[in-house]
Amino acid sequence: MAQPMTRARTRSADPVLLAMLVAAVLLVPWFLLGPVGPGSSWVLQTTIDLLTVCFAMRLHRLGRTEPAARRFWLAIAAGMGSCAAGDAYQTGLVLTGAGAGPSMVQTGLVIAGMVIVVGTMLCHPLGGTGRQRLRLWLDAGTVLVAVTVFLWYCLLAGQLSNGEGADRLGNAVSATTMLLVTFALVKLIFSETAPFHRGAGIVGALGVTGTALIVPLTPMLADRFDPRALLLAQVLPCLLVPVSLRLQEVQTRRPGGRRAPGTRRGFSRLPYAAVAATQILLVAALPATGPDVRIWGVAVGVAVITGLVLARQVAAFHDNERLLTERDESMRRLSEQKEWFSALVQHASDLTVVTGGDPETVAYASPAAQRFLGTELTGDALSEQAHPDDLPVLRALTDRLATAPGTNADAEIRLRHADGTYRWLHLVGTDLRANPAVGGIVWNGRDITDAHRLQDELRHQATHDALTGLANRALLQQRVRAAAPDARIAVLLLDLDGFKQVNDVHGHHAGDQVLVAVANRVGALLGPAGTLARLGGDEFAVLLPGAGRAEAAEAAELVAAAVAEPIAVTGAVVSVGTSIGIAVGTAADADRLLRDADAAMYRDKQSHRTPA
Repeated sequence: MAQPMTRARTRSADPVLLAMLVAAVLLVPWFLLGPVGPGSSWVLQTTIDLLTVCFAMRLHRLGRTEPAARRFWLAIAAGMGSCAAGDAYQTGLVLTGAGAGPSMVQTGLVIAGMVIVVGTMLCHPLGGTGRQRLRLWLDAGTVLVAVTVFLWYCLLAGQLSNGEGADRLGNAVSATTMLLVTFALVKLIFSETAPFHRGAGIVGALGVTGTALIVPLTPMLADRFDPRALLLAQVLPCLLVPVSLRLQEVQTRRPGGRRAPGTRRGFSRLPYAAVAATQILLVAALPATGPDVRIWGVAVGVAVITGLVLARQVAAFHDNERLLTERDESMRRLSEQKEWFSALVQHASDLTVVTGGDPETVAYASPAAQRFLGTELTGDALSEQAHPDDLPVLRALTDRLATAPGTNADAEIRLRHADGTYRWLHLVGTDLRANPAVGGIVWNGRDITDAHRLQDELRHQATHDALTGLANRALLQQRVRAAAPDARIAVLLLDLDGFKQVNDVHGHHAGDQVLVAVANRVGALLGPAGTLARLGGDEFAVLLPGAGRAEAAEAAELVAAAVAEPIAVTGAVVSVGTSIGIAVGTAADADRLLRDADAAMYRDKQSHRTPA
């Protein structure tokens, strides 16, 4: 329920806008029926100017406003501040009885403010490309010419031919100001970088244009209408200016209210409406000139042809707008699919690599490469990243793909990590070099380092003693079977003497320490020349490849001496001896050799026992 309530609160009517609407409604009966004094309109005008300055500054300080728009609203606030100062000065003169008509100070400050406003609008950046800017200027120029034609026909032609010199100059200045303001506003409304939303801009344009029109028309209408109505007609359009600024602030503060820069706008119908309006004006003005039938025919024909051309142009623009909308929708869907695919690749647990024309050089690597190998991998050669022992496997995999295009093949290889270690990957390659959209070999890799580590650990546990780390009976038998059947070997079987007493007196923990110490001593003594294995309990075996009986006997003496050295255990120093049985033969007789060595070891142990 929280989200709908928040949305409803966001879209509710703005209280400030409602207050200004109520004020505008109340102004009508007050001006027409109430006690309106000479200074009422000036006080109200000054208040409107101050509201405009306040709203412009609020837009300037709005955090969501872009830098260019912030500068725009600051300049608008400065211009309207100058107008407010002039109107406030004139208000003081009227209220004190020092003057009723506009003074030179008021006129100068208002003109200065309007110059700032018009200059700001004309200098605001247009955005877009050269063709877009040309279209914008042409549209704005079309509207400007239409406004000029209407102004000339309705006001200037009669005033400039019949009025006094001062009136002519004043009307010309007012008309010029109105044209500049209208042109500047239309230019911004058409542009892609307007600092305001189109709705707020249209409201502001109506207010400025209405104010500019009513000022030169007031002297002409003074004899025909009540002065109160004329004052009301001057004030109400002015009120639209702060309304437009407040509307802009409300629209900007709404979620999603900030228009993205470069957003495409639909074509404007205003230039075509201006052309149609001038054609209607032409036909309406003809009766005053008394034209004959031929002129009427030509004028009506021109108006009809213009209407048909405009209708055709508008229809073409509608089609273009529909095509552009469909294209934008397709691009939006394509962008969403691209983002969707990128998100999948970004968070995929598997590595995807594409090698281009050179089957070893990486043209693309998914973000998983950074997680797997600590490097982006793009531009590197797979052969440079592979473990030297796995290079034949990688080359064989590439050759298999090359001989069967379109198929896939897999292998397990190691690739170097950025820290110098190697990671095991299960690679599946698919040759898509014949596909123009890919043009390379696609490799999908899954990190199996932990699985390999687990396999190695299980394999080690299956072939090694857990306490001493020595080979166990199974690995000893594998080493024997790995030798050639006729290869000469010697087997020494060791059994510790006095080991039971160590366990009984010092505990099994001390016994384990003795076993580890014996394994370390004998292993260091043998080195890579032989294999030491623990068969169980305190029984060990030594495999000496290529050794005869003399070499085996010498090794047995060295082993016995090493084992007899005192051994430090927890809280004590103990000594143990060893009984050793020797058997010599070939690898083919390994089982018999173990039995013979066991019998020899038993005889040696019996000889070490002291008769009771």
